[in-house]
Amino acid sequence: MGIIDRDTPQCCEFCALYNPRALHSFEREVVVWIGVRQRFNEFVKDLELTADQWNDGWTKHVNVGRTLQKAYYGNTDGDFHPGFCVGSWGKRTQMRPPTDLDAFFVLPPEVKLRFDLRSGNIQSALLQEVKEVLGDKFKQTRIRGDGQVVEVAFNTLTIEIVPVFRASTGQFWMPDTNGGGRWKITDPIAQINYIDGADTAVNGNVRPLAKMMKLWARERQVPIKSFAIELLAAQFLPARGNGGYDAYWYDYYVRDFLYFLLGKTGSFIEIPGTYDSYFLGKEWESKARAALDAANVACHYERTDQIVAAGQEWQKIFGSRIPVDVAI
Repeated sequence: MGIIDRDTPQCCEFCALYNPRALHSFEREVVVWIGVRQRFNEFVKDLELTADQWNDGWTKHVNVGRTLQKAYYGNTDGDFHPGFCVGSWGKRTQMRPPTDLDAFFVLPPEVKLRFDLRSGNIQSALLQEVKEVLGDKFKQTRIRGDGQVVEVAFNTLTIEIVPVFRASTGQFWMPDTNGGGRWKITDPIAQINYIDGADTAVNGNVRPLAKMMKLWARERQVPIKSFAIELLAAQFLPARGNGGYDAYWYDYYVRDFLYFLLGKTGSFIEIPGTYDSYFLGKEWESKARAALDAANVACHYERTDQIVAAGQEWQKIFGSRIPVDVAI
């Protein structure tokens, strides 16, 4: 295969993805796009948790889990309590600064049997019991408004605990207090494995892309869930082609992800493990379109080495976390 220049018009299955860089252009000296690699390397590094932030979150997670372990298992034995991180901490897509840490705590099966013998909204009663156990030690404890999570608020971040029970399938039963209460099957391990597999397939680019787009959603108040962005990034990048290269390609990855996202307006995504369908909605469409407009202009400026002008366009998407100027 010959070398394809980065600005050679092409088209892929998403129809809107064009102008990919050369398959090997980053291996030879080029005189364009000189700021891309440095800009996005700095940007991604700025999104990573510091060692202190990681240790702080992990220590708080362990302390909350040990409190539940003592209450429900009668001991604090073992290197780890019977719980684990889910959400962005489980999938390693958390951003700096962290605001919360989601975790499952696995309760003994006899606890579920005890609650199943009751009447009424037994799921609400379970959450209330867990809240009281944690509230004895951690005063800023409450049940979140959606009725599925117990929150323990600290000064630096909030630990969000879901008490769960192991199902025979290897999945988990979690309490859902809505509509009178029910046990809901969930499979966070399948979601973690899905992200892991996609990230590995493209040399670790899924997680940086997910973090960047989650920052966009946070900075611009885009009404789309973080887990949906993560799953969409894992869908998009392996299928895009040329998804396994370094930060020299990240400007195109961002732009083309926005094309891909707009193609999902009003559609559903499938949740790994449970295969539930999640409706993406379209409330975010106008903000995604505005971001795409800025990304197209930024990519043009990157190609012509107008580094500051490109950075100003990227900041329309990501805010001040992405540098305007970079040292070449």
